[in-house]
Amino acid sequence: MEIRTPNRLPFHRWAVFPVLLAQFVVLLLATLVLWQWKGSVSGYSGLCGGLIAWLPNVYFAWKAFRFSGARAAQAIVKSFYAGEAGKMILTAVLFALTFAGVKPLAPLAVFGVFVLTLLVSWFAPLLMNKRLSRP
Repeated sequence: MEIRTPNRLPFHRWAVFPVLLAQFVVLLLATLVLWQWKGSVSGYSGLCGGLIAWLPNVYFAWKAFRFSGARAAQAIVKSFYAGEAGKMILTAVLFALTFAGVKPLAPLAVFGVFVLTLLVSWFAPLLMNKRLSRP
């Protein structure tokens, strides 16, 4: 069996990059709004929640989109499963670290920005003008 080599495209050229960028912008904006509206505890709590959603998505994108082409079909499927499993584990670990290590914490801000960041990935393809495919 032939070993597949990963793509050599830079990260900013991946098809998923606009979605990750939109998520990052929304989490920063939500953090700034919380910081101004509710104070610094809510601000950094929201930042933690947004990063809990965003960092596993970046990991998944890195893991899942490393291979391309019809010959790499098995490697693509394996990398998607590994990326999704890693994403779930990383999310759980980041939540545990946040709630165990960050004091004081505003849980509503953590979960609010977490959900808001995840919603961006659901609706971003509808808002993008170009088709999300690799050039």
